[in-house]
Amino acid sequence: MSTNPSLELFLEHIQLQQSFSDEELKQFTLSCATPLRKSIRANTHKISIQELSRICQKWNWENQTVPWCDYGVWIEQSSGDNNSMLGNVVEHLQGLFYIQEASSMLPAQALKYFAPGAKLILDVAAAPGSKTTQLSQLYPNSTIVANELSSSRLKSLHANTQRCGVDNVILTHLNGNVFGKSTTKFFDAILLDAPCGGEGTLRKDPDALNNWSTNALTDISVIQKELIDSAYQALKPGGYLIYSTCTLSKEENQIVIDHLINSTDAKIVSLIDLFPDAKKCVTTEGYLHVFPHIYDSEGFFVAAIKKPDESYTSSDEEMHNKNHKNSWPFKPASNKQTQQITKLLTDHFGFQDTRITNNLWIKDTLLWWFPEYTVNLAESLKIKRSGIKIAEIHKDQINLHHEFAICHGRRFNKGTIEVSAEDAKSFIQGRDLSANDQATVGQEHLITFNQHPLGMTKALKNKLKNRLPRPVVRDNPIVL
Repeated sequence: MSTNPSLELFLEHIQLQQSFSDEELKQFTLSCATPLRKSIRANTHKISIQELSRICQKWNWENQTVPWCDYGVWIEQSSGDNNSMLGNVVEHLQGLFYIQEASSMLPAQALKYFAPGAKLILDVAAAPGSKTTQLSQLYPNSTIVANELSSSRLKSLHANTQRCGVDNVILTHLNGNVFGKSTTKFFDAILLDAPCGGEGTLRKDPDALNNWSTNALTDISVIQKELIDSAYQALKPGGYLIYSTCTLSKEENQIVIDHLINSTDAKIVSLIDLFPDAKKCVTTEGYLHVFPHIYDSEGFFVAAIKKPDESYTSSDEEMHNKNHKNSWPFKPASNKQTQQITKLLTDHFGFQDTRITNNLWIKDTLLWWFPEYTVNLAESLKIKRSGIKIAEIHKDQINLHHEFAICHGRRFNKGTIEVSAEDAKSFIQGRDLSANDQATVGQEHLITFNQHPLGMTKALKNKLKNRLPRPVVRDNPIVL
């Protein structure tokens, strides 16, 4: 490795903390200098594990299943491929898979392992969305509150949830340290993938440790302790909190957990049984301390914490059962509006789902669907976005929204138009398509490629008008 002074200090620091043998220190050092292999995760909202295998075969990607995530794979691309190509293949643009480092699949898997029945889940530091979208897959009938402090990263979070067809997420734009007081004892399960020094990302970013110092560790651990205190306070009795980082020093990991254990009644739960090979990285306390040479992955840390069972107080119940409809700017859709959208979905698209059509809300001309808890949370938290846009209503005309089409279009059994690769590329780039004999003039249709949604179009006499929202139009090259 290079003679970067900060890197040398980091290696000395890790050796001092871990007391690696000479051979293990050599393996660790070599792994840090080795480029990270790529990994992707099937979006099981849209495809099966078998379909992910077929995608890998199509692109000649050699693949190996991630041991702790059976719907995640490491891939090896041909020498001419690169990261840009991976992000621009049509299956990625359609949200069929997520490009996610294998180690970062661990926290969501751990949460599901310990809290399989959780109905309300908090992702404290959610952007860019890999763990939020993974949680949505693992908990399709639950509600996930995905929070992000950074405005720019919040946009990425929303874009990724939209691309992946996620409808059970509430987005908030808050400092993560507010949840303890705003939503005390409210969440069934919480994931805190804390902001960190990123020591484990060295294989992906060789410059990650250019400014590494023990002072920086101390500074960021203060933030981490504030966040874990708040998260634990927001956790229901009997609930589980998963704390994770992509860093390796104990200051940001074990010492943060020690702080929580010493100041609360929190209990550590061992992760040794999370997956068959976990013993290779489990610590004596029961944490997963994933060094990059163990599984040929990014460095990572995961801890599982349980809040002991106890009875709710009357004030807890009162807070949880409040109905704040008066402060919510949306109103329930009228019977007429509900009947209109139900008829359109049934008659033209062959789509029926009373879970959606029995829970519609409207603001101005936009019809929305919100996951459970949205209205009750709106008083305690400033909600940035929730659920998905269903349609836009203008007098007696209803236009389906792109978000709904991407989320549920795979369930349409009519009103769809399957297009060629050439037309798919043109459509993704925002161009109108030539008139099609499958289309009914004046009607909306869903454009699909390989039977997966791309977006909505309206059939005119001489063309299919592209209705992709501008933010999802792709100007860069697309690989089909």
